[in-house]
Amino acid sequence: MGHDAVHWQVARQASEKPQDTSPTLSGLLTTLIPALISFVVMVLLFIILRKSNRRMYMPRTYIGYLRPWQRTPDSPTGFWNWIQAMYQLPDTYVLQHHSMDAYLMLRFLKLCSVMLLVGCCITFPILWPVNATAGGGKNQLNMLSISNVSDTQYGRYYAHCFVAWIFIGFIFFMITREHLYYINLRQAYLFSPAYASRISSRTVLFTAVTDDLLNKDKLRTMFGRDKVKNVWIATDTKELEEKVKERDAAAMKLEGAETKLIVLANKARNKTLKKQGSAENPETDIGNGQFDDESGSVAARWVEAKNRPTHRLKMLIGKKVDTINWARSEIERLSPEIDELQAKHRAGDTKLVSSVFVEFYNQSDAQASFQSVAHNLPLHMSPRYIGLDPTQVIWSNLRIKWWERLGRYAATMAFVCAMIIFWAIPTAVVGAISNIDSLTAIVPFLKFIDSVPSWIKGVITGLLPTVLMAVLMALVPIILRLMAKLGGAPSTPAVELTVQNWFFAFQVVQVFLVVTVASSATSVVSDIIEKPSSAASLLAEKIPTASNFYISYIILQGLSFSAGALLQIVGLILGKILGKLLDSTPRKMYTRWSSLAGLGWGTVYPIFTLLTVVAIVYSCIAPLVMGFGTIALYLFYFAYRYNVLYVSNATIDTQGRCYTRGLQQLTVGCYLSMVCLIGLFAIGSGANTMALGPLVLMIIFLVFVILFHLAMNSAMEPLLNFLPKNLEAEEEALLAADKANVGTMNEKSKADDLTGASGSISAPRDSGVANVDNGLGNVDSAEKGLTGTSSPAPKPNMFTKFLRPDLYHNYHQMRKLVPSSSEIPTYPAEVERDAYCHPAITSQAPLLWIPRDTIGVSSQEVAHTSRVIPITDEDAYLDEKCKIQWNMEKGQPPIYEEKFAY
Repeated sequence: MGHDAVHWQVARQASEKPQDTSPTLSGLLTTLIPALISFVVMVLLFIILRKSNRRMYMPRTYIGYLRPWQRTPDSPTGFWNWIQAMYQLPDTYVLQHHSMDAYLMLRFLKLCSVMLLVGCCITFPILWPVNATAGGGKNQLNMLSISNVSDTQYGRYYAHCFVAWIFIGFIFFMITREHLYYINLRQAYLFSPAYASRISSRTVLFTAVTDDLLNKDKLRTMFGRDKVKNVWIATDTKELEEKVKERDAAAMKLEGAETKLIVLANKARNKTLKKQGSAENPETDIGNGQFDDESGSVAARWVEAKNRPTHRLKMLIGKKVDTINWARSEIERLSPEIDELQAKHRAGDTKLVSSVFVEFYNQSDAQASFQSVAHNLPLHMSPRYIGLDPTQVIWSNLRIKWWERLGRYAATMAFVCAMIIFWAIPTAVVGAISNIDSLTAIVPFLKFIDSVPSWIKGVITGLLPTVLMAVLMALVPIILRLMAKLGGAPSTPAVELTVQNWFFAFQVVQVFLVVTVASSATSVVSDIIEKPSSAASLLAEKIPTASNFYISYIILQGLSFSAGALLQIVGLILGKILGKLLDSTPRKMYTRWSSLAGLGWGTVYPIFTLLTVVAIVYSCIAPLVMGFGTIALYLFYFAYRYNVLYVSNATIDTQGRCYTRGLQQLTVGCYLSMVCLIGLFAIGSGANTMALGPLVLMIIFLVFVILFHLAMNSAMEPLLNFLPKNLEAEEEALLAADKANVGTMNEKSKADDLTGASGSISAPRDSGVANVDNGLGNVDSAEKGLTGTSSPAPKPNMFTKFLRPDLYHNYHQMRKLVPSSSEIPTYPAEVERDAYCHPAITSQAPLLWIPRDTIGVSSQEVAHTSRVIPITDEDAYLDEKCKIQWNMEKGQPPIYEEKFAY
């Protein structure tokens, strides 16, 4: 909600001249006060509503399908005490009980906020006095920007130059430091027994496999028969998928129709009894499951044949059929066909497609195969992926050949680039609608709008552009995700990583570059035409004024979007309304109740990244932007911290790769900042040679930063993608030490019990692996291999810990942070056998769930329908008002299916 509103402001600002948005303090307050009021109102509503809407605002504290270790402790519902309770849980709680992606998103927000806070501490004391006393004649907020530096004071550009050196150098240090932190965290996470024992950690997906290698025996021979545990060759399941979809659609139709019939019969009965004015007469009902064998015989007492649930086979024009009888016959027809096709796919008696999943007995062999060159021809058996959850595989993309992948990639990239460039056209059109008077002057056939009633004109100029902009901005992520899938991404994490890159590029071009140009260069074109010699000075004067728009932008984002993320008012209203309108079966009620909001990493990160990039760009041009950026990003951190602890559930696992993408994208802000400063210094040097020195120094610094960035990426890239061999041995030693420690503590505990000792040794943490920091000698010996020294590292202070992440956030330290409560997963034999089979191959007919009623309609429907498909009426019932209810206290209804940690 807040995000769309902000983009509307962007579009509107793009059509205005900078002088129309003068950077006065009153103008700032005009933006700040309404945004602050709406922020306070939304936060107060959130505090009030969370007391009575636990399902909306605290579902992670109790939702039944979450495992106990995944749940968050209950939160108090007072006015302020919920904040204290939230901060009592460290960020690492999210890592251990939610996901690595959620934890790293919070770390990213906190990192960005801290970087901008440090930037404020660096720039404010130096650049504010330098700019304010530079004699440029500016007033109010413009006094604090570089635009206030007059022609005779260009020597002051040295201050901007050296401050940029310090701040950008600090940002690159932080990015490098966080890469090291992530690498160690990722290695600890992936080597932990809880993860290393998962099927996905030992399974590699090879795409673009040649036809001659689509053979299990050849693949086992190729990768080592003693190393390969399972091989799944993807098959063409198009026909089977269609039949499974038809069967499942018929099953859901049947479930809905059965439920509707039960409700209709009970309502009709209640109505009849009410008319008669009599109590229940047991003789008029067939209860306790006693009924004849005729379909609908109980319901037929109360519901005429013409009123039974029906539907048309084709929309509007199709034949009308009895839904229950039709669905049963469809399921009866499709079930044997599906069984036959599934048997063929299991036997491999179908067309194979060019992708294989190879499961190894241990993670090290899987990593060795993943890191090796699998084929002698380019782009064959590549790209390959490891750690893919089978529930997140995009099966339709597994059939893609190497040449088709190239074509798809080129086509989707061309489309996305064109979309990013030309999206300004519909945005400008929407912006023009708000200024309808100017538009009608340009487009004569719209003159009729001037004669419409004022309230209609108000809707056209006020509401319509806002709605259109909301729709436009909502379409962007949808289109980008579709393009990523069409481009051949084999999994949803791969889609999110692609979308993150594209959406960030879209944001930079449309929200930053387009608006900056529209509010500076284009607005002075007419002045330059009239007086060409003034071009340089005009640009030097106008470019910094664009920062004032971004102050408003950041205020709106930080206040409205963060408060909106907490309140979720649209979701609350739609949930209440749609729940009553659409939840017509127990299944639909349970699904709505148990489904937690997800997080689309590909579209979440770019929003925060852009705010930080904008603040970095203007750090030395208009430092005030960073002050508001710091506050806005911390508000985001607060809102998203609450949501990941209490509300949302990250279902897409990128293993934290979105974090490193976000870090890399922050460098765009550094480069844009340096380029802008070089441009300003170059413009200044044309009027005064005193700006030449800062210009040369900034160019030298830019070259240095590019070289450092290339070197850093070259060093980090292998560690971001692969697991190092040396840590395998270290991990084995540490695990052996852990087991020895547990045994030692158990023996001492028994000895204490026997001798009646009052002292006790606390049990190890429930992580198993995480409890290594206990000072025992054998652990210390294992640590020596990690630190490379026989003496322990000195106890760090705040500065040494910050400056030496290689020592104080190393692999050994990260092992203490990895998920510690989850048990090592175990899999039933059939789950392990079918893990990477297409879902259609293993799909069974769904269990139908209908509500039980007192007159026996549900019992009869269960008896009749169970002949063709499983069905139950347990744990759901009709109340006295014929409303469907289900037993929430139980938490796991009959249709509950355990989700395995693949």
